[in-house]
Amino acid sequence: MADGEYESVLCVKPEVLVYRLPPRASNRGYRAAEWQLDQPAWSGRMRITSQGNVACIKLEDKTSGELFAQAPVDQFPGLAVEGVTDSSRYFVLRIEDGNGRRAFIGLGFVDRGDAFDFNVALQDHFKWVKQQSELAKQAQDPEQGPKLDLGFKEGQTIKLCIANMKKKEGALGRRSRPGGSGGTSLIPPPPGGKASLVPLPEKQAPPCPAQSPAGAQEAEASVAWLEHQTPTAEAAADIWGDFTQASGSTSGTAQQTTGWVQF
Repeated sequence: MADGEYESVLCVKPEVLVYRLPPRASNRGYRAAEWQLDQPAWSGRMRITSQGNVACIKLEDKTSGELFAQAPVDQFPGLAVEGVTDSSRYFVLRIEDGNGRRAFIGLGFVDRGDAFDFNVALQDHFKWVKQQSELAKQAQDPEQGPKLDLGFKEGQTIKLCIANMKKKEGALGRRSRPGGSGGTSLIPPPPGGKASLVPLPEKQAPPCPAQSPAGAQEAEASVAWLEHQTPTAEAAADIWGDFTQASGSTSGTAQQTTGWVQF
């Protein structure tokens, strides 16, 4: 035991019985029926304490608390505490004094519940010791701890169902696709109703208005009149020629009569 570690109490029972053990005739194990159970050698209080990894069973006087015997336990089940073969209320303890001498005595409980608590206290302590040892090993070498393998085993497959995603993508593609100039576009069905295909009307050029026979004759007459009234280049020159001659003669006579010189 280390001197710096504190001592904790695991279990306390107010009354236990101690028996002298007769010589064991064979290696079958201890039997409580051979102990003279009606004549215990000592009775008193029992305390189980722990200091570090070692537990200690201490037998003390009920009133004064004087130590009668103690049994250090470094492993359970083990040689320090051993059960009998014919009862669950009796055990064999290996007690020690401070000088290295050892002896075996019989320990009995009046109630079976007390014997059960005695067992559980020792089991819980050494379970805790084992956990602390494993944690210390993992802290020294973290790679030795269990690793989580998320890889696929040989021959293992996985199946993904993405049919709904394909349907959504197809619907979006149909909505965003513009209609052709020469084709017919479809109106989407109303919500809650049956889908019906209604073609939209195609874009057509406006028809030319029909002409009546009378209107056709009037159009031909107007065209002929325009052709007749349009002057030719020669006719236009003749017209302007007459005008120049007339203006020239007039100016000449004016020069003669007035005496002004025309510039």
